Amino acid sequence: MAGREDIFQKAMNEGHSAAWDQNWAQAATAYLQALVEFPESPKALNSFALAKYQLQKYDEALRAYIHAARVSSDDPLPFEKIAQIYERMGSPNEAKKAALYAAELYLKLHDVDKAVENWLNVIQLEPENLQAHSRLALIHEKTGQIRQASVDYIAVASILQNSGNPQKALEVLAHATQTDPECAELQQAIKMIKSGQVLPLPVRTKGGTGPLIMTATHEFPSSRQEQAQDSPDPIIESRQKALKVFAEVLFDTEDDSSEAVARRGLPSIAKSGSQVNLQHGDRTTVLMHLSEVIDAQTRDNEVTAVRGLQNALAAGFSHPAAFFDLGLMLSKSGKHEEALRNLQQCIKHSDYSLAARLLNGKLLRGLDHPGQAAVEYLEALKIADSCVVDPDQVDILLQLYEPLVESVGRENDSSVQLKLCDNVEDMLVRVNWRQHLQKMRTEMSNSDGQVLPLAEVIIQAQSSHVIEAMRTVNEMARANFLRSAMDEAFHTLVYAPTYLPLHILIADLLLREGHRAEAITKLSAVASAYSVRGEAAQATKILRRVIQLSPMDLGSRNRLIEQLVDRGKDDEAIREYMDLADIYYRLAELDLARKVFATALSLTQQPSANRAWSVKILLRMADIDMQRLDWKQAISVYEQIRTLTPEDFSIWENLIELNLRLAQTLQAQKELESFIDYWERKKPEEIIPFISKLLVGYPEQVMIVRVLADQYYKNGQASKAIALLDSVGDKLMEAGDKAGLVAVVNQILLMNPPNAEDYRRLLTQM
Repeated sequence: MAGREDIFQKAMNEGHSAAWDQNWAQAATAYLQALVEFPESPKALNSFALAKYQLQKYDEALRAYIHAARVSSDDPLPFEKIAQIYERMGSPNEAKKAALYAAELYLKLHDVDKAVENWLNVIQLEPENLQAHSRLALIHEKTGQIRQASVDYIAVASILQNSGNPQKALEVLAHATQTDPECAELQQAIKMIKSGQVLPLPVRTKGGTGPLIMTATHEFPSSRQEQAQDSPDPIIESRQKALKVFAEVLFDTEDDSSEAVARRGLPSIAKSGSQVNLQHGDRTTVLMHLSEVIDAQTRDNEVTAVRGLQNALAAGFSHPAAFFDLGLMLSKSGKHEEALRNLQQCIKHSDYSLAARLLNGKLLRGLDHPGQAAVEYLEALKIADSCVVDPDQVDILLQLYEPLVESVGRENDSSVQLKLCDNVEDMLVRVNWRQHLQKMRTEMSNSDGQVLPLAEVIIQAQSSHVIEAMRTVNEMARANFLRSAMDEAFHTLVYAPTYLPLHILIADLLLREGHRAEAITKLSAVASAYSVRGEAAQATKILRRVIQLSPMDLGSRNRLIEQLVDRGKDDEAIREYMDLADIYYRLAELDLARKVFATALSLTQQPSANRAWSVKILLRMADIDMQRLDWKQAISVYEQIRTLTPEDFSIWENLIELNLRLAQTLQAQKELESFIDYWERKKPEEIIPFISKLLVGYPEQVMIVRVLADQYYKNGQASKAIALLDSVGDKLMEAGDKAGLVAVVNQILLMNPPNAEDYRRLLTQM
């Protein structure tokens, strides 16, 4: 009997609203209410399954997705999700079957990229899968990716040859040479088979092929850069960096390596989003729009590119590269205020700050704000100037620019400000701008080696007396006349109240006088001011000083992390997160420590972050879960670590032991079987010692005994296997476990023992 449509729709809307707020428990309840009305609704089943998946109730999610697959057998999504859950649960064979079926369904729907994604997942689960390699070879050939098709055909040939069909392997390679006659690898493979040499079987790779459109896209920025003999101007340079980020995100998002498979599971542990950490549907949408953006820009179709970037941002993609590229294109189309809003989002990032400042200046000039425009141009010159001096001179140079920027902001003559804008644009918006600035520096160098701002060439600092006053204060401080130095510094503030280096000098004097708390307050205020100005590098430097002075100042540490993230310094931000989590850990604030680790984990998914952080963070999270006796959560974390580093025996051991502690013997057995399946292809000699070690810790665990006996038998040690099973059989008989004893006796009979009749008689008696 059909349910009520109004109740169903109300429950679905409530579920979607809760899911949007990441309240997955409430979402699951609402979706379940919808299923009461219409139990066979594919939409409700898939939504309910997703909620259960996010709640890490994988068994319930699996059942719901299986139900959805039965109801809508032509929909590939449930099968794809079933594959992901099976893989997570340590059932690679079931995962492979579901992924293969999903790929075929996606192909029927003409969604080639998704089909390729699932076939690549199959290959990661089973590198020697003939069906997946064959399909990929045909797809790559039909879409014109001839060289990739040749690689796939060689993989097909190696599988056929190793399975005893060398003639068929040669036929496959002959077909491949028709489309790629110049491929040396194909010719070499044919020679090897004809000479009786065995082709190496495919193995798991660390990279993925990704969507078919990406082959051309990925090379776009670098190839253009290599062709140019001169380095481009800062704006073109930043745009190339942005396009490169788009291509990297495309590849990273669609990577199906074992590492990427694990990273797709990280959000469920981190429970915190990141700039490229998107749900599956959004991920696909972002991928499509970014592909459209790059394709449109290669054809100089900026109208389409703008629309694509706006759609990507609306779908959840948030990266400084997107804001810069969109701001640049909007500035060309006359949408000045919208362009300014987007450029403001990337102005702190080191890859885009110079170009964003130049564009801001041009836009503000167009909006008839010459004072603000001049400040932006001078800020741009400051950034550019700091790029061409020695690293140890950068801090001094930045301080010398501050009174110049302040004086330009107070200038009342708009003609002077506009002239400054023209001069800076002429200096910077040109090819080989670095060489040009270095040449100017050489011409204006002085005998005492003192670094001077290039701005001196185009502007006279009306606040030169401020710099002179700073020198006087420093001389007094060096002579230990601290009170006089402080008086002079405060007197100078009357003339330059916003000159931040002067405030830093006052903080230094406060420290020397022993006023530590006041100095920290002053430095924190300076850091905030730098941040508001968009000078993230200076803000970062000051915040590091604050943390040095007060390591437990968690507010400053969090602000430092924000600055690092804004600047794209993801590795440094992650390191600060680790330090912050360690502080909470030492304070026994385990929940807070884990929360910080989870936030750091989400940051590891950024394209610029070092992937090695993921394992370090996950290990710390697992340690906290173990201390809190949250074994189920620990299992979830160790599953991710196992996928990232399957060579680590201790991770497999922890997974098996945790499942045994939770009385999940069947899941422990699956993990053990997955371990055996993995190491049979790597180092089969390591399997028996590993299981023997497990048995020492769990001598009463019949499952481990039976698996160990099976390994002895496969290694030709039948007598040892039978003796081991006999011993566990005696214990089962004493315990009265008739079902367990029957299973053990049947396992012994499969090994053809010399006294098989005795075992059959025992079965009859039982």
